[in-house]
Amino acid sequence: MHAYDGVAGDPGRFAPVAAAVVREARRAADVEALVVGLRARAWAERARRQNVRARRLLDEAVRLAQRAGLTERLTELLVSRAAITLELGRVAAALRDLDRAGSGNGNPGPHLEFMRAVLLHNLGRLGPAAEAYHRVLADPGATRDNQGSAATNLALIAADRGRFEESLRYLDHAERLAAEVGVSLYAFAAQNRGIVLAQAGRLTESVAQFDRAVALFTEAGVPLGEHLMEHADVLIELRLLPEAREAAAGAAAELDSGGVQLMAAEARLALARAALLAGDAGTARDEAEYAAALFRRQRRTPWVARTVVLVAEASLLDGSVPRELLARTRRAAGFLERAGMPSAAAAAHLVAGRLAAQVQRPALAQRYFRRAGELAQRDSVLLRVRGRLAVAHAERLAGRDELVLRHCRAGLADLARHREALGSTELRALASGHGVELGRMGLEVLLRAGSAQRVLRWMERTRAAALLTVEPPAPEAVRDELAELRAVHLELAQALRETGVEPAGLRARQAAAEARVRRATWRRTVTSVDHTAQLRSVAQLRQQLGGSVLVSFGSLRDQLFAVVLQPRTTRLVRLGPIAPLQFERDALLFALRRLARPGRTSGTMRASAEHALRRLTELLVEPLEVPADVPLIVVPSSRTSRLPWSVLHRGPVLVAPSAALWARTRETDPVGRDEVVLVAGPRLDGAVDEVAAVGGLYRAATVLSPPASTVAATVAALGRAGLAHLACHGRLRADNPSFSALELVDGQLTVHELDRRGIAPHRVVLAACDSAAEVGFDGDELLGFVSALLARGTAGLVASVVEVGDVEAVDLMRGLHQRLARGDSMAAALHTARAALDLADPRQFVNWCAFTAYGAG
Repeated sequence: MHAYDGVAGDPGRFAPVAAAVVREARRAADVEALVVGLRARAWAERARRQNVRARRLLDEAVRLAQRAGLTERLTELLVSRAAITLELGRVAAALRDLDRAGSGNGNPGPHLEFMRAVLLHNLGRLGPAAEAYHRVLADPGATRDNQGSAATNLALIAADRGRFEESLRYLDHAERLAAEVGVSLYAFAAQNRGIVLAQAGRLTESVAQFDRAVALFTEAGVPLGEHLMEHADVLIELRLLPEAREAAAGAAAELDSGGVQLMAAEARLALARAALLAGDAGTARDEAEYAAALFRRQRRTPWVARTVVLVAEASLLDGSVPRELLARTRRAAGFLERAGMPSAAAAAHLVAGRLAAQVQRPALAQRYFRRAGELAQRDSVLLRVRGRLAVAHAERLAGRDELVLRHCRAGLADLARHREALGSTELRALASGHGVELGRMGLEVLLRAGSAQRVLRWMERTRAAALLTVEPPAPEAVRDELAELRAVHLELAQALRETGVEPAGLRARQAAAEARVRRATWRRTVTSVDHTAQLRSVAQLRQQLGGSVLVSFGSLRDQLFAVVLQPRTTRLVRLGPIAPLQFERDALLFALRRLARPGRTSGTMRASAEHALRRLTELLVEPLEVPADVPLIVVPSSRTSRLPWSVLHRGPVLVAPSAALWARTRETDPVGRDEVVLVAGPRLDGAVDEVAAVGGLYRAATVLSPPASTVAATVAALGRAGLAHLACHGRLRADNPSFSALELVDGQLTVHELDRRGIAPHRVVLAACDSAAEVGFDGDELLGFVSALLARGTAGLVASVVEVGDVEAVDLMRGLHQRLARGDSMAAALHTARAALDLADPRQFVNWCAFTAYGAG
């Protein structure tokens, strides 16, 4: 029994002991010792998720025990075989073993009680399962392993019922028992704590617990299939969808290979959820239906109900709603509610309401929407957000617009609190996706009412909201990981220059280093935040306009509109369909990229660019009726970003992610930051000349050129800078804008590193290709160099939306700094410098179009 107890607590350490017991027992022909050893070996194989092999070992042990009349041992074996058979998805066979164990002459005791509880739990009978787990906890004859596992499972049941503090107390008890059991119980307690914290809305703490569980599972020699399955659900709540899909797919593959169909079905459902949120309705439906077939064979009715709901969501997404789907979803919602699963039931009622609305049954839809809201009231913050959405839908069907706004506003306020607790800009930007529908519903109401001021205030609630919270810098948090990443970047660049390809091994090292950097920020708990960029009233914004006009763009159902804020009036201007704008923007960017490399097609490309500029001006600016010489402040939506705003209006133009951030840049105090820092990156013919030309305009500038322009030297200088100019290669990372970077002598300076170090000079010139190209997220969130610097406190910034020539940029940059040295704002200085360019030169024309000013500084 020592071998079995050891395997239960630390399978990696005691599996060899179990194997040795089996070998010695076979040699000595000791049947009872062999039975005990086979049971221990089977449990070790189960820990390795090799359940088919474990079942064969137990089958042998059962035959031996029967022939030898070892009644007590047979009872133990039947209970253990039931556990493994259940995980194989063979519920009926598991029940037969448990019934046989209970009716034999042996004394099954609390071990049988525990296994019956596990079976009930997996069948969704939470009440009877909880009662049985409590009996195991109270039984002095129960093993510490059974008691610890009962406590971890009680924690999950309490969390399913929304009782999170009670759940965490069970997990504390399990960890105390783990001291007597071994690392395996510590690992499962950490994993379940991660699950509970995620359900409670404490997602960053949850990520930290999952990371702790990985280390413990690895120490115990337990594969990570189940961990990946559970982790996928947390990644879905964080809207880290590529990572969630990868985790769920990896879990499904590993669990399938070991025959652990009970959990493989849950992994398939997680994969379906991630695919659904990514907009892949076909994959979501296929995976959900596959999971449903497994759940039906396993008699797991609550899980079947969840798949019904997910298939309904996929059908709503792609518009293929079968007639019978509403009835099936209504039954699923009712079943989940009766089963005591309020979170799952709330989600099901919301989907039932959507289906009823889709088939023109408004009264029924309202009933289901309101029930979803009721079930979500006392749960986690994200479920409350969905509950507010459900009630807002009900009020919209009832025609009560002000109540729609009230619930949308309350839901967005809950989301703001959730967002503030997240320790990285990336997670906050992704979190805004939870509020997209709330924002859209409120905007729909306000556009219908036609109040320009209320529309502007509403857009400010959902625009660049991730940038309104700035956590304190943490320069040492990922220092080693960033250093490793820079080293990999250098090796990749060298390999690319020498061979023209990037080795797969180096790419894998890069991905692993980036993953470590990101996870370090995901699990960071925010203890304080900077609230200086708060929402402003329209009156406050108007007071700061001076002689400028602020224009905030938005879209709803592919229709574009703008709110024009002037010193005395606020106007709502409807601009028409967004598709023509996107066509002309793409045509312009293509033409500018070609013109940056002049060739035989430069005449054609110039004509194409000029045509696109005229059309964009007609579509976006002329309808606003802003006088040509008036300075313009542009707040673009994600669908109107990456446009050459400086060219579309004749007066000075500046751009800001939101009106609140623009107002903050007007108030930023540059006191104590008067050092000028000029940096030239490597492999740019004109960069050294550029910083030399600019440096001559300032009495005492710090100039870093190769080989002195290292990451460390640049970071140190930027930390002291009031004005920084960086002439470097820019690298946009559309897959993850936090790793967009400027190339320096010894590696890349990423957005992430600037943000972690809290570096934000008062004014910055990014004379780099694509340095203003931000990546858009759901909810009008944009991330990149510009947004990161403005969020951190930079007041004014110039950057390029496309690729530019470094040699040809010297004249523009010299002219820009001549005006900055005289005290002009970024927008005014850029406006003057652009006017002096020779537009007959195709590359100067590109520079004229490419650079835009951001912020009021």
